[in-house]
Amino acid sequence: MTGKYNIVFGFLYLVLTAALGPVMVNNLPAIGEAQAGKQQHMGALQLAADSGFENAETLEPMTAAEIARANAAALLALNKQFNAELPNTAIKGGPHAHGNLEALLNIVVGVVLVFLSVGLRFKQLISAVFILGTLLHSGLLYLVVVFNLAWAGTLLGTGVGPVLILLGLLLAGIAAAIGWKGKVA
Repeated sequence: MTGKYNIVFGFLYLVLTAALGPVMVNNLPAIGEAQAGKQQHMGALQLAADSGFENAETLEPMTAAEIARANAAALLALNKQFNAELPNTAIKGGPHAHGNLEALLNIVVGVVLVFLSVGLRFKQLISAVFILGTLLHSGLLYLVVVFNLAWAGTLLGTGVGPVLILLGLLLAGIAAAIGWKGKVA
């Protein structure tokens, strides 16, 4: 029963990729702190601009150096917020989303394979293609984003993982078209 491997793999892989959710939540305080700093400095810059770059205390025109400091502080605060959000953005758009989807695809394919009346080798091919495609796509994303392993990014750049997932979908569709029984095979 080849579908069993995809179901087991899918649930275990879903645990692994879904566990990135708490990792992202743990980064929220740093994001909040950066957001507060950004609002403070951007507010000061906006106030200066609204007043015609007039010093709020002396009501004298601000010097070029004072304007430059306000602008630099605002830009640095924006950069700090961007850098604080970057890990979450990379996890969210990469291994978390793709990994969860591909884990669920493996579970669904595993269940579908149980109900197909096609040759054992064809079922094994579909099963292997989905597992391998998942590992070569979101698995490599996981290694690149979470563990910062550059070699995984090189493999990821080949695009083999997504192609295998698409091939698996095509093969599963063909298998369903020729071998759907509607009851356990």
